[in-house]
Amino acid sequence: MGSSKVILTCAVTGGLSRRTENPALPVTPEEIVQACLQAADAGAAAVHIHVRDPDTGLQSMDTALYRAVVTAIRAKNTSLIINLTTGPGGRYHPSEGDPIVPGPRTNLQPPLKRVEHIIALKPDVATLDLNTMNFGGEIVINTPSSVRKMAAALYDSGVLAELEFFDSGDIAMARDLIAQGSLKVPAMCCLVLGVKYGFTATAESMLFARSSLPEGLHWTGFGIGRSAFPMVAQSYILGGHVRIGMEDTLHVAKGRLTSGNAELVAKAKHIIEELGGELASADEARSILKLR
Repeated sequence: MGSSKVILTCAVTGGLSRRTENPALPVTPEEIVQACLQAADAGAAAVHIHVRDPDTGLQSMDTALYRAVVTAIRAKNTSLIINLTTGPGGRYHPSEGDPIVPGPRTNLQPPLKRVEHIIALKPDVATLDLNTMNFGGEIVINTPSSVRKMAAALYDSGVLAELEFFDSGDIAMARDLIAQGSLKVPAMCCLVLGVKYGFTATAESMLFARSSLPEGLHWTGFGIGRSAFPMVAQSYILGGHVRIGMEDTLHVAKGRLTSGNAELVAKAKHIIEELGGELASADEARSILKLR
């Protein structure tokens, strides 16, 4: 679903990178809030948020941390679109000696546990992963049954789903769930490129994925690591929205760590404008997506 302006989402922290890799990575609720507001000032219409344990820096599912972040953002900026992850809680790490026994990196949770913060806080948008795939040494598991339960909770809370597609099978599942009525359109979706064993970060992969999408989806294409900025350009060229942020890359250029999310957003904005595009404001993005 095309639009005249491009929605830029900033994914400010994610759950995998560490401060040892880039000291500018936001970890505490206060740092995440500041990163979101600075990204908005730089041109982002939406922010995609994970939270982390302030003491360990590790990914967290604590609703209290999400509440602190969402409340503080809404107190400062009422237009910015808040997009919360539901990804944590879907990972299985098979033990070396016995794969039936969960290893220490397993974080599998029941579907409704993974959306507790969504039900409590009712953000504008929440992600909904459709992938089951190898991810590092673990397996990410999202069965159709789990997706149905999580989607129903999002809809009951009045939250727009953003469907996350890591490979072609995820799109096929979405088609089935839409046909069954478990997923609703219009919706948002992300084409996630560059995760090993998923879509490769190439123009051909993005074009194939875009061409495979069901009707009624506003789509964003993005890449990770060194592909992040090339995929910003590629998504715009193919008619999509864009995403950038420290969840996706810790570098603003080859060999140069970014100073923060605002710098990444500013570079992505420059790329879009150099290609002849224009970023949507948060209010314009709300109109495009028909958000309240």
